[in-house]
Amino acid sequence: MIKIDIPGTGEVEIHNIIFDYNGTLALGGKPVAGVIEGLKVLSRLARLYIVTADTYGTVRDYFRDVPVNVVVVDQPCGTEFKKEFLKKLGPEITAVVGNGRNDLDMVKESCLSIGVIGEEGCFGKTAASCDIIVTSPLHALHVFLNTNRIKATLRY
Repeated sequence: MIKIDIPGTGEVEIHNIIFDYNGTLALGGKPVAGVIEGLKVLSRLARLYIVTADTYGTVRDYFRDVPVNVVVVDQPCGTEFKKEFLKKLGPEITAVVGNGRNDLDMVKESCLSIGVIGEEGCFGKTAASCDIIVTSPLHALHVFLNTNRIKATLRY
């Protein structure tokens, strides 16, 4: 569990983190360099989930030996699937990291949301709804590993 006391907001306990895959952790279906190692470290603090349509069909191969739960969206509307998945885990104890249009509802309902503006860009409304915006998946991982960065960004 990751505990963060955000000045002016209060304490947040993160038990789960949901990651989008393509455009967030990966580029062209391949994890960005350093992501796998970072997820291994972060998995010691929270349960990690990669929820993806798996556009390139590669996600399970890359994360076979990584302590994350890979969930492949098996329906046409990824937005609704991701939103329902968040509800099952509990939005009050689940943070999300994403970049796409299908991440928008999760971003709005989670206890903490981080948007990644990487090489694939980020859907504007998703970016506008995130608590924090970063420019790489490694930055997103480091924010969770050094919670003072979250405090500094979100304090009133």
